[in-house]
Amino acid sequence: MTMSGDSVSTPAQQQVPLTDAPPALLVRSFKLMKPVTWFGPMWAFLCGTIASGATSLAPLDILRVLLGMVLAGPILCGFSQVLNDYFDREVDAINEPHRLIPSGLVSLRQVWLTIALLLLSGVALAWWLGDGVTLLVIVGLLFAVAYSAPPIRAKRNGWIGNGMVALSYEGLAWMAGHVAFAALTPASIFVALAYSFGAHGIMTINDFKSMAGDKLKGVRSLPVQYGPEVAAWLIVVTMNMAQIVVAAFFMAQRQWLVAAIIAALVVAQYPLQRRFLRDPVKEHIFYSASGVSLFVWGMMAAAVGLRYM
Repeated sequence: MTMSGDSVSTPAQQQVPLTDAPPALLVRSFKLMKPVTWFGPMWAFLCGTIASGATSLAPLDILRVLLGMVLAGPILCGFSQVLNDYFDREVDAINEPHRLIPSGLVSLRQVWLTIALLLLSGVALAWWLGDGVTLLVIVGLLFAVAYSAPPIRAKRNGWIGNGMVALSYEGLAWMAGHVAFAALTPASIFVALAYSFGAHGIMTINDFKSMAGDKLKGVRSLPVQYGPEVAAWLIVVTMNMAQIVVAAFFMAQRQWLVAAIIAALVVAQYPLQRRFLRDPVKEHIFYSASGVSLFVWGMMAAAVGLRYM
């Protein structure tokens, strides 16, 4: 495959030393993987391992949990971030020329080496964790390609693109954590899918910071499609529905304490949501840090509840 970008030197690229030290190159690849995005899938994988009911404090189990979290976060989430930046490079060269790829701080050769390394290490680690994990990883990789790459490029639609990301970051990661230790159960699948539905709202929160750029790129995020006020209501309703469904599930299972904890976390989000809804453009970062934290603690409560069902 030939990439025309390699044969054209921009002024920014000409300023980059041709003999960068390996540490500088590694740091740039690391930044391209966007560590700030890793927490969600790592947390979901951890929740899945707890929900399996089959983990212990044995050294091998701890190692499998830690390596699984590395797989979900730095490797696979990092892979998806690098892939996305690669396919956004031409638009970013116009709208955000300071970013790593369009500025020339990271060459296309380095991008492909990073993608290849993450892909190979991800598949190898998934294989070591078991066939079930491998299958889920393959599905996640296909989602990552469909999200970023033409002709599908699902990211152009906020409903479809964010749905794929939410399912990958929460549902697939949760189920991978579970199946790494025990066979999946219908209850664990149900809870994982419910939280994936809620995570669609979380993904949409991130779209507020890029509304102007999304309009230029032709990305129809929910804030772009419906405006920030309607999008904010969709976020709150989506997240609350998911948590209420999970709380109701545990009530039906007579897991009263777990249901009460999740319900209390939903109630605690109410004042945070009111503040967010008053001015979503201004308050989306605040709500992302506060409301989402309570949401993910509910995930952990649900995982513990499943462990002792």
